[in-house]
Amino acid sequence: MTPSPTARPPAVRLHRAARFEDAIHEVVERRLRQRGWVPVITSYTGYGAPGWARVMARVVLTRNPRAKRKKLDKTRGWRNFTTSPVNHERVLIQIGEQVHETHTDRSGYVDCVVKGDLEPGWSSVRLIAEGAEPVEAPIRVVDPGARIGVISDIDDTVMVTALPRPLLAAWNTFVLDEHARMAVPGMAVLYERLVTANPGAPVFYLSTGAWNVAPTLSRFLSRHLYPAGPLLLTDWGPTPDRWFRSGQEHKRNTLRRLATEFPDVRWLLIGDDGQHDQEIYSEFAHSHPENVLAVCIRRLSPTQAVLAGAIPGPSGQAEAVGSHGKTWFAAPDGAGLWSLLRDSDVV
Repeated sequence: MTPSPTARPPAVRLHRAARFEDAIHEVVERRLRQRGWVPVITSYTGYGAPGWARVMARVVLTRNPRAKRKKLDKTRGWRNFTTSPVNHERVLIQIGEQVHETHTDRSGYVDCVVKGDLEPGWSSVRLIAEGAEPVEAPIRVVDPGARIGVISDIDDTVMVTALPRPLLAAWNTFVLDEHARMAVPGMAVLYERLVTANPGAPVFYLSTGAWNVAPTLSRFLSRHLYPAGPLLLTDWGPTPDRWFRSGQEHKRNTLRRLATEFPDVRWLLIGDDGQHDQEIYSEFAHSHPENVLAVCIRRLSPTQAVLAGAIPGPSGQAEAVGSHGKTWFAAPDGAGLWSLLRDSDVV
């Protein structure tokens, strides 16, 4: 299935919070440009299939583009949230000999689907904006023959964050870098075994986190040897119709989108029992049973459950139960989940 290129949305009356945010961005951008600041492109890992690709990136202003490029991979904490976006900037996307034109949105983001000839596996597209150094954006091209894929949550599923606890969440997001974050035991090994057992299976990391921390998350996943794959994050702050974006709706919409884009892939959904993963995955399994292979839930420890605002469940146990005609596996770590999957006929 080849999605059509994404058209620019029709003009709508923005929420007053969004209008206020846009006014601030306009003033800041104008003053920074007067001081000689120039655009720089931050590319994110996209995905697609032979014939099309979803390209994601952001254009922001920087004082020294060369220094910005050198330090981009080391940027962390609160600095990720102090960039000034370049909105409605013309961006060219080059795939082989084809060139497509798009524009950044009101927060400086590029998120569009373009046509292009790409081979299954890893590829890249070139992003060009006026005044900015061109960059390459990696693209995970899903093989048309792939029948199994992995969609994984991040917080408390692959890394321990206790995100809902306000003070700790702020500390983890704005202060700490990936070196101070702990990996959930056995999860990286679990994912590696899954992709080894299913060659060509794509891995997507779906989170309610902000795009601002994408570099930090990418470094964390790489450092702890998780399989490479696109991050599917969201934008913080006001949306065109409300004060703040809904993280749960972001996950629901993304799952539905992937089901549409890859109708022949059955997904192994991996999350935890600390927030809303079980509810969201259950809804998706009910509405798209043909797109769900199974669900794996990492059960938090009693302490982690309390920090996450959840009711502590039984600790140290692994079990498989049925829901909506699908098998649900639950265990406290990657080793327990792999033991259940290995003994089943799911993978």
